[in-house]
Amino acid sequence: MVDVSAKRSTRRRAEASCLVVTTADLAALAPREDGLGARHAARVAGVLAAKRTAELIPLCHSLALSDVDVAVTPVEGGLAVATTVTATQRTGVEMEALTACAVAALSLLQALREVDPLAHVERLALDYKAGGRSGAWGRSVEGAP
Repeated sequence: MVDVSAKRSTRRRAEASCLVVTTADLAALAPREDGLGARHAARVAGVLAAKRTAELIPLCHSLALSDVDVAVTPVEGGLAVATTVTATQRTGVEMEALTACAVAALSLLQALREVDPLAHVERLALDYKAGGRSGAWGRSVEGAP
């Protein structure tokens, strides 16, 4: 585990995304009468995963998260999953954002298993991070790699 005791706490934010590719009719994932459904379950799974990242990723710091947002949006060819994690900490929240995204996608795969056994996850990626010594980085930030 990296020693972060000399670092100062700053506001950290990370965004991640992935795509659940499926040929299934997404009406199968529509909310039930009670307003819940597979997309809601995926959002909850993502939030819970972010909060438990230190239990899942070896040597990852346990962090008190300020906010976790998981969005599941139908797109052509599947479902886009996007996560945003925020905390005021001594280390970043990139792993929490990626873990939330991956687990939300896996929850969707579970829901799709019966109607599309070939459904799969593509392009899991960190899209943006901010806070700490290195500042902001992201696919949409000027000068990003």
